[in-house]
Amino acid sequence: MTGVFGAVFDPPHFGHLALLRQARERFAFERVVVLVVAAPGHKHVATDAATRLELARAAFPGEEVRLDPHPRTVDLLRERGFDDAMFLIGADQFADFLDWKEPDEVLELARLGVATRPGYPRKQLEPVLAGLRRPDRVEFFEIEPLDVSSSEIRARVARGEPVDGLVPPAVAREIARLGLYRATDPAARLAPGPIAGEETD
Repeated sequence: MTGVFGAVFDPPHFGHLALLRQARERFAFERVVVLVVAAPGHKHVATDAATRLELARAAFPGEEVRLDPHPRTVDLLRERGFDDAMFLIGADQFADFLDWKEPDEVLELARLGVATRPGYPRKQLEPVLAGLRRPDRVEFFEIEPLDVSSSEIRARVARGEPVDGLVPPAVAREIARLGLYRATDPAARLAPGPIAGEETD
């Protein structure tokens, strides 16, 4: 099975790493592909795709990290045709899964691995499952709760605050070296976003 983890990674943080690590433990993937979404459909990004690709490579050393030019997951899966793929997302993004482009087709092309925090109210997800043609293609797994988001990290950098403990050291070094998310960039202070999903952080 191939685990496919796509996100904007603006920047990547320990929440991303925890999700992938625990998905590996749960599903024993033979291959993992980390995809940096180059141009998310309806989401502002603070840095260009090439920069985010370098940040992702710093965050996931040894992994297969590629740029994904597709703004929608179904288009990616149609073109790439991963063998026995599982697309990894967070529970918050799965709550909006019916609003994705062709969600039933996504589930024909790949299974979904949905990360939930301990105590997450699964009843919020039941209407999504009920609206799908193949709910059996959705598998849930728990991840450790980490109170971190890319938007918070951008805001902290813009305020001149440290991000130790929020991003891998290699990512922190790249942010500093490239001068990313500084206060002179209003997008760095204002751009919000979730951890993972159709238009992921």
